[in-house]
Amino acid sequence: MKKYTKQLLNAASKIKLIATDIDGVMTAGEIILLENGEEIKIWNVKDRLGMHLLKEYLPDVKVAWITGRKSKQVEIRAKEQKVDFLVQECKDKIKSLINIANKMSIGMSEILYIGDDIIDLCALKKAGLSVCPKDAVVEAKKVSKYISQYDGGKGVFREVCELLLKANKKWDEILSK
Repeated sequence: MKKYTKQLLNAASKIKLIATDIDGVMTAGEIILLENGEEIKIWNVKDRLGMHLLKEYLPDVKVAWITGRKSKQVEIRAKEQKVDFLVQECKDKIKSLINIANKMSIGMSEILYIGDDIIDLCALKKAGLSVCPKDAVVEAKKVSKYISQYDGGKGVFREVCELLLKANKKWDEILSK
């Protein structure tokens, strides 16, 4: 496991919202389209456990999924995972991020955004803490404050949850159980 800098842990300790793209972050970005138009995405169970730990040990940290596509599977998964904010068919991610921040009465410095492609650049630039998967496009890597050790769909969200749990001194408590 990568060792986090004091600066990164300090920034992570102030986060009140994790906002993330779906395709390329929560999934590897591959989509299977059935004849009836239904989409099938592959999700990583490690991200699911990360979400569970985050909700249990840092219940004040909210989660937003902001995606450019619309998918019934994403809607079902968001309900199952108790995602606080779901925005689908989003063409302006920074506008959606600002709207959510306003609803929560928080500043951009209290937001961690995870994105992997050029549609995420504005949100990555404006968020207090920006993260991208290891296989993100070069432009996303250039503006992100942290590059995950994982590719999209392979545990990026889990790593971010662990980062916040460690920054808030909850990780050792989790491991002791």
